[in-house]
Amino acid sequence: MKIQLTEQIWLNDQGQCTTQQLTEVSGLSEQELSGLIDHHFLVPADAQAIPKTFPLHAIVMANRARRLRDDFELESNGLLLVLSLLDRIEALQEQLKALQVG
Repeated sequence: MKIQLTEQIWLNDQGQCTTQQLTEVSGLSEQELSGLIDHHFLVPADAQAIPKTFPLHAIVMANRARRLRDDFELESNGLLLVLSLLDRIEALQEQLKALQVG
């Protein structure tokens, strides 16, 4: 019998995490996280603060980026393209949903 230990994080609007915590939790490098920040996939809670802190929801985006990178063997530019296309698809789905309700 194999026992697997997991760690859970409660994602809420009040909690924040640092860049270092994001690298530990997601498995992305600091350079990859910087690319996500530069392209506004990860938005710091306060852009002027040092060190940068992020809402806990950033963990979801960072993990999503790492899974895409690993599953499809993407380099940085390919990952950013896929993430931007997925964001666009989600926005279009929301618009379609709003039109269907209204």
